[in-house]
Amino acid sequence: MSSTTAAASTIARGVQKLFVGNLPWTVSTKELKTYFSKYGHVHSTNVIYDKSTGISRGYGFIVFSTREGFTNATNNRLHVLEGRVLDLQPASS
Repeated sequence: MSSTTAAASTIARGVQKLFVGNLPWTVSTKELKTYFSKYGHVHSTNVIYDKSTGISRGYGFIVFSTREGFTNATNNRLHVLEGRVLDLQPASS
């Protein structure tokens, strides 16, 4: 399934959640939200941290409040944060 088809399927279910991979370990939940807010209103963000070390595991999730924000973010093929190209994929809820 292509990312475009997966994104359309996710939107059809009314879920605007994205998986964000290849995050720099220095990026916080707040910075992730700030970056993706330019695409639309962000309902929530979550960077996943290693429980034993407290260091980012290099991925997180974004939930947009609207389909428009989700679509705007997924239509942009290149997302760079602190010099790293992010990997965006529709996430299951």
